[in-house]
Amino acid sequence: MKSPLTIIALVTAALAILLTGCSSPATSASATASASASPAVYTRPTEITSPVEAETLLKDGNARFVSGSILPKDLSQSRRDELAGGQTPFAVIVTCSDSRVPPELIFDQALGDIFVVRVAGNVIDPVTLGSVEYAAEHLHAPLVVVMGHTECGAVSAAVEGGEAPGDIAAIVRRIEPAVALAKAGGATGADLAAKSVLLNVELQTKAVEHSKILEELVHEGKLGIVGAEYDIRSGEITWL
Repeated sequence: MKSPLTIIALVTAALAILLTGCSSPATSASATASASASPAVYTRPTEITSPVEAETLLKDGNARFVSGSILPKDLSQSRRDELAGGQTPFAVIVTCSDSRVPPELIFDQALGDIFVVRVAGNVIDPVTLGSVEYAAEHLHAPLVVVMGHTECGAVSAAVEGGEAPGDIAAIVRRIEPAVALAKAGGATGADLAAKSVLLNVELQTKAVEHSKILEELVHEGKLGIVGAEYDIRSGEITWL
């Protein structure tokens, strides 16, 4: 007959084996589920030469942003070192400086993906246009997006009229033609500001299209120029 101590030891060992066998599949399954649930790090083709392909990437990124499905980004030291050797942005985004309108987030893009030019009211002046020309001609970005946004403070200032202080007046003056067109079209009240935002995008986009450098790239099929409006409430982009 086995001693009580021996019986206790055997029972303890048997329980340990049973517990190990029961827990291992659950742990393994949990780890597998966790790994499969982790979204892949965002990647894109290194070189994009088609305006259509570039616009599709932006549309897909905005859809992820709106749905709350933003992908993880490679922000590692190795990626920063790689970009130090040169950049190949696939789109130029000209948009407002408004803190609620961050293009990299709105389009779910990473380091080195988009060349961003921000100025209040997304207005085009020689300096802004020069930045766009550099990105399109030198960096070969195949798409330029001029993007306004709903409830734009710069446009509202132009709608309200009056004398703007300091150099803010220079911004307002470039938006006033859009406001005048909106008024001529019969817009009033809240609709006046909303219509002015859209017309401002249209006029600023035309200013970009008048660039000789960009016009030539468009003629060669190397560049597309489009307007867009970002809704700060829904997060959605309307392509104009």
